[in-house]
Amino acid sequence: MLNTTRENQYRISKEKGYLASSGLLLIAFSSAFFPRIVESIGAPAPINFVHFFIIPIACLYVLAVCRVSDQKHLSIVRSLIRWLYVLLGVMTASALFNRAGAVNIFLNYMIQAEPFLFLAAVVCIPFSRERLEFFRGWIIKFGIIHLALALIQWVGLTVGVINFTDLTLQDNIQGVFYVSSGGHVVGATVSLIFGLYYYVSAPKHLIKLRLCVLAAGFAHVLISDAKQVVMVGIVAWCLLILSRVKDLKVTIKYVALATVSIYGFYWAIYNVDFLRPYRTWIRPEIYGPNGDATVQKLFSIESIISHFTSIWHWFLGLGPGHTVGRIGGWMIRDYASLLQPLGATTHPVVQPIWNYWRDSYLDSSFFSPFWGWAGIWGDVGFLGLGVYLCLWGIVWCRVCVDDLSRFLVLNVLVNGFLFTLMEEPGFMLTTAAFLGLRWQELNLRSSPQRQVTTRLTRSSP
Repeated sequence: MLNTTRENQYRISKEKGYLASSGLLLIAFSSAFFPRIVESIGAPAPINFVHFFIIPIACLYVLAVCRVSDQKHLSIVRSLIRWLYVLLGVMTASALFNRAGAVNIFLNYMIQAEPFLFLAAVVCIPFSRERLEFFRGWIIKFGIIHLALALIQWVGLTVGVINFTDLTLQDNIQGVFYVSSGGHVVGATVSLIFGLYYYVSAPKHLIKLRLCVLAAGFAHVLISDAKQVVMVGIVAWCLLILSRVKDLKVTIKYVALATVSIYGFYWAIYNVDFLRPYRTWIRPEIYGPNGDATVQKLFSIESIISHFTSIWHWFLGLGPGHTVGRIGGWMIRDYASLLQPLGATTHPVVQPIWNYWRDSYLDSSFFSPFWGWAGIWGDVGFLGLGVYLCLWGIVWCRVCVDDLSRFLVLNVLVNGFLFTLMEEPGFMLTTAAFLGLRWQELNLRSSPQRQVTTRLTRSSP
């Protein structure tokens, strides 16, 4: 009897520990998801840096206190952490070779490592069904807040209650990412993946609610005129179809659905006035080998190569935060008064690329010479790029348990060719949260041992 009591107390204590860990991860997630909207109501700009400290502290604490016994959990977490160490080593070597500042290493590493560290922490927790619902419920609430804010901004901007910034009305519809350059694209992308996640993961009997949330996500994409979100989604969907070629029935189903959807959307572009802006991209002459869009997109690559003075630059790049990633392209420049006294360094390759883009008539982020894959390669070379791809390879092979998860990963990878969304903390942490949730949800269903543990916990006095 005494042993049974101690066992029950141990279980209850362990469950409380998991609840505390999941709550800590929710706080960490909030620190990256809400700083823009908090800044817009008066918080100081450095609030955008808080997540660089909260997320690693919270995630490392969770990884330290959660005793993982399941080998599937343990193998994934170890693989991610091992390659994150390798990424840090390559980034440090690049910084030493190029004399980049220590703050460059910290910021560039954290902005790339945060999603994988957060994902490892979510996977690490052996959730019971109740604790998983607690964590999932709050992530969904955050998504609802974002969608609601976007719709409120649309109404307020349309009737004149909210004033424009120097952006267009559509560009000001940003949800929790209000107000930031490119925030409408980030916000629309988050709404899209949130709508898809909720539609797939919510209970089947809530079909009306699932459809409403999905429709709201697509509505945000349309009212914010985030054309590239649609384009990226289509390309990611097509790649998902190709990745499922071995499963003939699923492939045929996806191909048929994709064909009808793409044809329907193309028809709507030319027959629905609301979708007229999408016609502006249908200009074949700018996409050829010598087309303006192609030349502008590759200008950053040519500029980076022109500054290579050693063969080692091909392998280690020009230094973390020195080229066209989020840190080198925006953050060090926008927060120079804060970061330069801390030793942040810059590189002369960046300003000419900015000048080229400012003078171009192709001013959409879709055609930006600042894009994710170019930034990673430019900063840390082929070695850093290879390590980063290995991290995504682990996620694809070990964490992606259904087509939604695979679509989320492909959506990130395709976005890397357009802009710097793969280094946008709010978007990347949202993607990591959904990936972790889907892995936990489907793993919980297929794990009899964890289901038994859940039932025992319920029956504990």
